[in-house]
Amino acid sequence: MIRRILPILIAGMLLLSGCSNSGITPNTGSSSDQTNNVTEQNNIKPSTSTSNKQKHYATDDLNIARVPVTLVKAVDGDTISVKYKGKTEKVRFLLVDTPETSHPQLGVQPFGPEAKAFTKDIVENAKKLELEFDIGPSRDKYSRLLAYVYADGKMVQELLLEQGLARVAYIYQPNVRYVDKFNDLQKNSRKKELGIWSVENYAQDDGFHPEEHKNGSSSNANTTSKKETDQPKNTCNIKGNINSKGEKIYHLPGTPHYDKTKQEQWFCSESEAKKAGFRAPK
Repeated sequence: MIRRILPILIAGMLLLSGCSNSGITPNTGSSSDQTNNVTEQNNIKPSTSTSNKQKHYATDDLNIARVPVTLVKAVDGDTISVKYKGKTEKVRFLLVDTPETSHPQLGVQPFGPEAKAFTKDIVENAKKLELEFDIGPSRDKYSRLLAYVYADGKMVQELLLEQGLARVAYIYQPNVRYVDKFNDLQKNSRKKELGIWSVENYAQDDGFHPEEHKNGSSSNANTTSKKETDQPKNTCNIKGNINSKGEKIYHLPGTPHYDKTKQEQWFCSESEAKKAGFRAPK
């Protein structure tokens, strides 16, 4: 009897052992896979840190329609000629100003040729050239188109400002869509003393001053340190200010708004202020 039962018991034990082992799955995954599995099971999202700390602007999210045009030629650092609606038109870059290269009175200004060459290289090598208009007037008093210019999707104004080859200028409401971003780009290139900012006082609110370039440092070496403009030089105590409407107004010492006014430029006389395009308060 025992001889008959013993084989049955042994067979049963072997069968139970096989069933137990079949429930174990070998661990063939890496430690990182195991960590990810744990993370997913606990509904924890892995950390995705980014090194891109570039400032975000509200205008970055705009989807403004652009008009494709065909390049005729680069006229200046801030002006090009294009085929627009079947006609040859000059396009003046909105909100920026570059030194002149062929002005009838001003002639060739320092960094003018560099700005023109920079723009020329970009627009001539672009496969796609587009214009973006702002919500205000699309033409200036010379009948030139006023637009933001894109070469292969990159705005030329931004590229000029990043290189220190243009200043923010001609800010007239309501064509001010990108003025905040432009001002920040200008501050950055000015801080790095690039291009027009490599010479103290060469680029000012009223334009470019070649005499400062001759008396100051060269474009490749900064031998004159930049000075704060919070204090007037000698007796030049007339404050020049540009208000939110783009109006240039000068304030004399002792006038009602003098102490509250943040000057953007000092003048030695009223005639000097008027020559620079500033007016007296109303």
